[in-house]
Amino acid sequence: MHKQLGLALALAVAPLAASAGEISYSYIEGGYAQLNQKLPDVAVDGDLARIDDIEAGGFFIAGSAELGESFHLFGGYKSGSDDVGVTILGIGGGSADVDMSQLNLGLGYHHGLSERADLLTEISYLGTEVDVEGENNEGDDARLAIGVRGLLADSLEGWIKGHYTDGDVYDGEFGATVGAQYKFSPAWGISGEAELVDDTSLFTVGLRASF
Repeated sequence: MHKQLGLALALAVAPLAASAGEISYSYIEGGYAQLNQKLPDVAVDGDLARIDDIEAGGFFIAGSAELGESFHLFGGYKSGSDDVGVTILGIGGGSADVDMSQLNLGLGYHHGLSERADLLTEISYLGTEVDVEGENNEGDDARLAIGVRGLLADSLEGWIKGHYTDGDVYDGEFGATVGAQYKFSPAWGISGEAELVDDTSLFTVGLRASF
């Protein structure tokens, strides 16, 4: 009886879990995120201020939902904080608390190039906030991305995308995103991603559940 019940449960769940050897566009994930921003030196009352780069560590959550055979919705939220050092030549130095966050929402189209690789096209919205000692700065941007996602092995997939972003924070800037996922079971895997755009970089590593 217990064996039959176990088999029935396994067969009921099996259609919901992506196999280790296929690309899934329905998943949720979360983990550690780091948001980096290079900052230039600035002048303060005629004195040069040297500002450390922001390296805001925190968390991220993200997900994707497949719509039919070719489209998918995706989104995510990244947040981190850092204590940034500032040195004003001839005066002294100090630090400031900085909080950074970014929300992204988008629609993607995927088309099979082969049994193990898809061509991706994505359009998305980015909302970025930077809070410096309680002073909030925010901006909205639009992004167009084109890339490839495919299976490097039955349990390992990777993706690479080039993108163009324009709006309040990104001023018509080109960038790239690379990522990978190692699946240690049909439903669960470890994912990592790096996004590079001019003086901004975002890194994530986390746990992904595919459906």
